[in-house]
This record gives sequence, structure tokens and C-alpha cells, in this order.
Amino acid sequence: MSGKLLSRRDLEFLLYEWLDVESLVARPRYSDHSRETFDGALDTAERIATEFFLPHRRKSDVEEPAFDGERVHLIPEVRSAWSAFAEAGLLAAEQDAEFGGMQLPAVVDKACFAYVLAANCGSAGYPLLTIANANLLIAHGSPAQVEAFVRPMLEGRYAGTMCLSEPQAGSSLADIRTRAEPDGDSALGARYRLFGNKMWISAGEHEITANIVHLVLAKIPGGPPGVKGISLFAVPRRMIGADGADGERNDVALAGLNHKMGYRGTVNTLLNFGEGRFRPEGRAGAVG
Repeated sequence: MSGKLLSRRDLEFLLYEWLDVESLVARPRYSDHSRETFDGALDTAERIATEFFLPHRRKSDVEEPAFDGERVHLIPEVRSAWSAFAEAGLLAAEQDAEFGGMQLPAVVDKACFAYVLAANCGSAGYPLLTIANANLLIAHGSPAQVEAFVRPMLEGRYAGTMCLSEPQAGSSLADIRTRAEPDGDSALGARYRLFGNKMWISAGEHEITANIVHLVLAKIPGGPPGVKGISLFAVPRRMIGADGADGERNDVALAGLNHKMGYRGTVNTLLNFGEGRFRPEGRAGAVG
């Protein structure tokens, strides 16, 4: 490898000489690995970053995402980069084998992702958010939620976001107004209807994947004030049937795009929840 994006010598010094990553193979979780497998993962990440992410770095900023009133349009190279990253198994690289993962140590996985960030931070935003979303659901979601949401994300069929900020609150989470009203039960657990707006949501709408799983902060009526009253909800763009198939559009609507000074290649959105534009199962505002 030429070291076009990162100094491989510096990276190897950090991993093998300073952090002694090779010693991790003595642990049962990493016993199938060696320096050779770590180097192989780094080689793959560097190749994908160089071939699929780097060439459109400037183009994705100049031809930034656009909204025609119905759909968000991205340059086609973004989808190609996503597909290459997913098909190489890099979305699941750190995960257990049961999720199709390589069980790479986190430090090696992050070193792999450093190549992608160095190549194109805009297009890197889509896998970055999806991996973070999957990690949270694996740690805190139910088995049914993991099956419905995480596996498709790690396979590259779904993408993920984090929906925290709101127009009137910015990042002051204690001031969010999005509310969640109980709406019975579903196969994935308790069901709620969300009403509110989320601002500055990176990767909040696109056609790269068949579905997008939003992790949304909202307040349940009657909860304590401030941040202690906040709960987290998994809200798919499309409802998911009992057979795992994508169903009708959920009541999550794109209100518009934000245009940042820098980091323009990742679509950034204002999302409306529960406005009634989409009526899944005939009910305005129903979410999973």
C-alpha cells in the first residue's frame, strides 16, 4: 500500500509497538486472529477507502445532497462506497461472529475506519452513524429489536441515525419537546406514537438503503422534568412486518435540508414525527 491516506508505518507503530495489539490474540474472543489477519483488515479498509471513498471527496461537497420535495438525491458514488464498505464486512467488523462480524478488537476496527475518514469524511458519515446505532441496540435493545434492526444494518440493507437535537433546544436535551404517547404493544415491544421535530439529523433521509432506523429522544407524558424524563425510541422509516419485510412508510417526514459550512457531503435534515403525512396502518403518527 502506498500510504496515500495515512502513514502505514505510523499506524503500525501505534498498533503493534505502542499498544501491543498482538497480545490481544491470547484472549478467547480474538484467538482466531493474528497480526496477519489484522494487517489484512487494514489492507482491505485502505483499498476500499482509496478506490471508493477518496475519488468523490470533492464532488460530494460541490454536488451536495438536494431535496426535490419528495426525495433526497445524492451523487451515485456515495451508494457505491456504502456498498463496497458493507460487502467487505466492515460494518460488522467489530461484532460477534453470530452477527456476521470478524470479532476484530475495537482498536483495530477504529484503525480501519481511520482510512475511510481520511478519504472522505462526508461519505464516511453513513457507516459511522449506522455502526453507532447498531452498537447501542446490541447493548440495550431487546432480542427482537436486535433481530429486526441490527442484523439488516450490519448487512448494509438498513442505515441508522441518532435524532437528538431540536430546532428550539439545540443540544440542550433538557429542553426537548418531542413526546411519545403509548400506543399498545407490538412484536418488538411496547409501541408509542411520537410527535415532534428533530433538527441537524445527519443521514436522516436518503435512498442508499431500503430502510433507516432512527434512534429518537422523546419524553413520555407524566415523566420527571429535565433529562431524567427522556427515553430513547427506535423508529424505522418503514414499518417492519412480522416476517421481517419492509412495510408501509412510517410517519417520519422530511421537512427540509440543512446546509453546513463544511462537512457538506453527509445529508443533514429536519425531520417531523407524527405530522400525519404518512398514515401507517391507517393511524397518523404511529411508529414502531
